[in-house]
Amino acid sequence: MSRRIGVCSWSLQPESPADLIGKLQAAGLDCCQLHLDPLRVAKSGAWKAEHAIDELHDAGIEVRSGMMGMHGEDYSTLESIAKTGGVRPDATWKDNLAAAKGNAELARKLRITLVTFHAGFLPHERGAERTKLVARLRELADVFGAAGVKVGFETGQEKAETLLEVLAEIDRPNVGVNFDPANLILYGMGEPVAALRALGPRVFQAHVKDATPTTKPGTWGAEVPVGTGAVDWKGFFAALRAAKNECDLMIEREAGNERVHDVRTALAVVERELGLATGGAR
Repeated sequence: MSRRIGVCSWSLQPESPADLIGKLQAAGLDCCQLHLDPLRVAKSGAWKAEHAIDELHDAGIEVRSGMMGMHGEDYSTLESIAKTGGVRPDATWKDNLAAAKGNAELARKLRITLVTFHAGFLPHERGAERTKLVARLRELADVFGAAGVKVGFETGQEKAETLLEVLAEIDRPNVGVNFDPANLILYGMGEPVAALRALGPRVFQAHVKDATPTTKPGTWGAEVPVGTGAVDWKGFFAALRAAKNECDLMIEREAGNERVHDVRTALAVVERELGLATGGAR
């Protein structure tokens, strides 16, 4: 299918499907990546899965992909997320496997064909820890694969070269990458355009997000509105074109208090770089 431009639902901090619809319309978009966990756990109320999807559908909003979070993730510091992120912690693995099974079934029912998540900091060196993570990620890939769903690992918590090695070790056709250029800057894991050139054929979806690097090693960089950070957007889109990759682009904004405005700013950058007329077909 042709590329679509949308937004990550959590970026708009919606209180209900109706709130999400209103903010999507204000941003000038008609598709999104949807956070699945609120729908998976809701037995009633605003985010009950069938009702939420019906509301979005009736408003002409297409859900292009899903996202799942992992239990126990602590983003307070780089050190804390390295310990708690993704499927690495033994203490949360059973919960995360159960959540993945629920999200896979939900994605199947909702006809969502891609779900993305953070795998966790993948060790650069081969060894027991990496072997453990590869086995867990392969199990998740098979859970989603049985439901006819692809999975995309979010970039940033390891270098592109390491991620490519792990993808080869997992060896599943439904496994690829959700490419986030800002995360590579935030985590200090390499230059985004070079990483995209390396990962291009394995990218299932890309997040449109920008950031500036930290000036103090061991700490976070800063997420900023698209076009004001260190991402080379001309180089980014050139790398996608070189890879002949027409994946969807989902705008993500996780900081600031003017989310709709910042999403519109990002949309203008994307449309400019793709040569689209503002407000044109997406």
